[in-house]
Amino acid sequence: MSTPRAYVEHVAIWVKDIHWHIRFFHDVCGMTMREVQGTLEEPVQYWTLGGMQFMAKPDHAGPEGRLGHLGVMCEDLEAALAAAQAFGVTEMPQGRNWLRLPDGLAVEFIQASEGAVARALAIDPRA
Repeated sequence: MSTPRAYVEHVAIWVKDIHWHIRFFHDVCGMTMREVQGTLEEPVQYWTLGGMQFMAKPDHAGPEGRLGHLGVMCEDLEAALAAAQAFGVTEMPQGRNWLRLPDGLAVEFIQASEGAVARALAIDPRA
């Protein structure tokens, strides 16, 4: 069996002030909106082109930027899920493509379109 190929497509973080994070990553990194849940005035979740996902949690008592989950784009979702079972992961309520790792990290596995993973992995941003 060949090793499944994938890449981190987004990092989801819980934030108290979602508007501050949207402005920061836009103004500092040029990351524009890919998608919003809710409205632009009152976003519940906000995704950027460039891989950030902000999840509004105004009453969160911990530090800003608590990791929510990693979104991993898979060349072959079924192969990745099958390979993951050997590592003692548990399925999360969100669905069979959401796995909780033994240390608590949540990972969302997403099926990529044909050839997308290979194209993404072919980019060497430090070259």
